[in-house]
Amino acid sequence: MENPDQAGRPKRDGIYITIIILLLCSNGWLAWMWWSQKDQTAMVIVEKEHVIVERDNVKENLEQLKQEYENLRTTDKKIQAELEVKKAEIEELIKQAEKHKGDAYMIARLRKETDTLRKIMKGYIVTIDSLNTLNKNLVVEKNQIKVELGNEKDKTAQLNKEKQDLLGVIDVGSILKATAMTVKGVRYKSGGKKELETDKASKTEKLKVSFTLAENRIAKKGDRDFYLRVLTPDGKEMARSMDESYMFKFGGSRGFYAGKQDANYHNEEMSMIMYAEGAKDSFVPGKYIIEIYSDGQNIGNANLVLK
Repeated sequence: MENPDQAGRPKRDGIYITIIILLLCSNGWLAWMWWSQKDQTAMVIVEKEHVIVERDNVKENLEQLKQEYENLRTTDKKIQAELEVKKAEIEELIKQAEKHKGDAYMIARLRKETDTLRKIMKGYIVTIDSLNTLNKNLVVEKNQIKVELGNEKDKTAQLNKEKQDLLGVIDVGSILKATAMTVKGVRYKSGGKKELETDKASKTEKLKVSFTLAENRIAKKGDRDFYLRVLTPDGKEMARSMDESYMFKFGGSRGFYAGKQDANYHNEEMSMIMYAEGAKDSFVPGKYIIEIYSDGQNIGNANLVLK
């Protein structure tokens, strides 16, 4: 008869072999899983390191872009305000890059927004360059206009000066001239009907002034007043009365007249006779200076010596 142990041995051996095979399979599977996990871990580490590198690159680009925006300057208030907004956006993106340094999706979005902001900046550069060029041209044109205006002002000033000079010449030329001027002392007889000349101061009642108004084509036509101003030997002005009614204006001053007469002048030569008198018994021996005025201008002078 067979030994029972020997009869059951093949069965046990089969079980052992099965167990060994299962152990080998499980160990192989565990080994494969370990190697797979190791590879995945390595890949995750590599990807994370790549994301960090990308984050650093994006952050560096943002910092550089911020500086480039800082360098943009313009006098246009609207554009400058827009630049300030863009710089604030860049500051926020830099903060996002710091906050999400391991987030590949966020880093990719930040890179895209960085590229967009750079394109926008290039547009600003073109616009600012155009404005600067326009401003330079405007400055050149403004300076040119200033020069031209200055030249025109100089021309206008010169023309005004020439005009004033011409008016001055006309004014001077329009002044009447008393020529052939003579002065005589006169007295009256027969109740004032007969006039006699005298060189005696004690007998003189009036001064008779004869003269000719020269022809003047540019002088003003029409009625005008003529005044006789007489300075006595003691340097005083002669007048019938020393009050306002015997005063007139001449050469920017006021003085007394000893004789007044109006005449109608028609730009042609005309003869005139005027009389000067003072208060009663006002004539004394000595030299008398006689001046004729019209329109405030001196038009003739003469002297007379009474004995």
